[in-house]
Amino acid sequence: MTAVKEPTPRAGRREWIALAVLSLPTMLLMLDINVLMLALPQLSEDLGASSTQQLWITDIYGFAIAGFLVTMGTLGDRIGRRRLLLGGAAVFAVVSAVAAFSDSAEMLVVSRAVLGVAGATVMPSTLALISNMFQDPKERGTAIAMWASAMMAGVALGPAVGGLVLAAFWWGSVFLIAVPVMLLVVVTGPVLLTESRDPDAGRLDLLSAVLSLATVLPVIYGLKELARSGWDPLAAGAVVLGVVFGALFVQRQRRLADPMLDLGLFADRTLRAGLTVSMVNAVIMGGTGLMVALYLQTIAGHSPLAAGLWLLIPACVLVVGVQVSNLLAQRMPPSRVLLGGLLIAAVGQLLITRVDGDDTVLLITATTLIYFGASPVGPITTGAIMGAAPPEKAGAASSLSATGGEFGVALGIAGLGSLSTVVYSARVEVPDEAGPAAGDAAQESIAGALHTAGQLGPDSAGALLDSARAAFTSGVQSVAAVCAVFSVALAVLIGTRLRDISAMDHGHGEEPAENDAQPAT
Repeated sequence: MTAVKEPTPRAGRREWIALAVLSLPTMLLMLDINVLMLALPQLSEDLGASSTQQLWITDIYGFAIAGFLVTMGTLGDRIGRRRLLLGGAAVFAVVSAVAAFSDSAEMLVVSRAVLGVAGATVMPSTLALISNMFQDPKERGTAIAMWASAMMAGVALGPAVGGLVLAAFWWGSVFLIAVPVMLLVVVTGPVLLTESRDPDAGRLDLLSAVLSLATVLPVIYGLKELARSGWDPLAAGAVVLGVVFGALFVQRQRRLADPMLDLGLFADRTLRAGLTVSMVNAVIMGGTGLMVALYLQTIAGHSPLAAGLWLLIPACVLVVGVQVSNLLAQRMPPSRVLLGGLLIAAVGQLLITRVDGDDTVLLITATTLIYFGASPVGPITTGAIMGAAPPEKAGAASSLSATGGEFGVALGIAGLGSLSTVVYSARVEVPDEAGPAAGDAAQESIAGALHTAGQLGPDSAGALLDSARAAFTSGVQSVAAVCAVFSVALAVLIGTRLRDISAMDHGHGEEPAENDAQPAT
């Protein structure tokens, strides 16, 4: 007799409610990154933070998240994704309250570092739980799209929420936003979420965890420093050091019988394709986001809050685009949706090459096209990655997806930011009146040119400002042109080599862990 294949279980009300709960901490992670930028001047004054301490306050959170993603993803596969999420959420809630009432810059830096470690539990565990809760491929695609929308909503709402909160309360209030959200996860998680883990997982290899951290942290740090300060031997050395540790990490994984990260995951063509498209798109979006934000403030003359509010438009369109692209991907090959979106993004990049002066409307229109065009990448590639991985490796797969995105954004900011700086330095004309030291500062960045102009006479200052603005605009246009080429190249790659990439052609399921909550009927 021919075996009859049992239908894939459909998600019930409990799973969809659980999805809403899982989306909240994901949104909060993105919100927490952006909302602090507006609070930085006020908290720096109250805590007496130096410029170096300010950088650590803003950066250490992202460094810790990026550094611990792989470790936390594989740890969740071993001890249980629900257990990891609930533990991380509890720590995040407590430490957020501690950060809100910090009485020194050092205390806030340490709090932010711990928040980053706790935050690293959220993305891989939520995505792995979603992948196992929704076993029907179409439902999983919808669930991942909603999860991605929540993440993008956090990015979009960050500046607006931060501005509103800071207008009514003190700077510590931006950290207290996290407390009720994480407590909701802790309280409802045991009821709504079914535990899942790799039943054959061994103990976590601590040396592999250390090597993973030593790989990611120096590379992310070095790329950010290169983007912030230009060429720096120390930053470049950090990147090289991270690559060396990465090679040692890979070598150890190949030798271990039970590796922390199963390199066999990369044997799947769909997973490799998803990671490649996702990371290259992150490079494009990282560089674009940096240039647009700087242009709005330095050339168009908007305040940080006003620039954030302008950027709400493309960010909200991105959230809508995620849902639209998911619907389209259920009705046509996902590769076509990706290809069409990337071509739309390329048109937006080409429009930025025409932006000049304080034309905010054209810039935001172009950015909106870019964000809308890029909107299919997140849900489709994430769905492809999670669908390609065995269910017992869901945490590791989700951590790879998130880490690739972190690397891509950092590389985009550093690489494309450096390109903009090179173009600016080559085109700006500094008056002789500026002198060697001030002239070098003006040659290095538009911020230096603005400072130098204040020391010059009216005619020389005006000439320097005009030249600096034109040079900076040329740098932004050059970055946009390169991003357009990247987008078209990625579209060609998808159309010719990755036509079979699918966010919904793999249906994995996993048995719940013993003695855990059973699905509600």
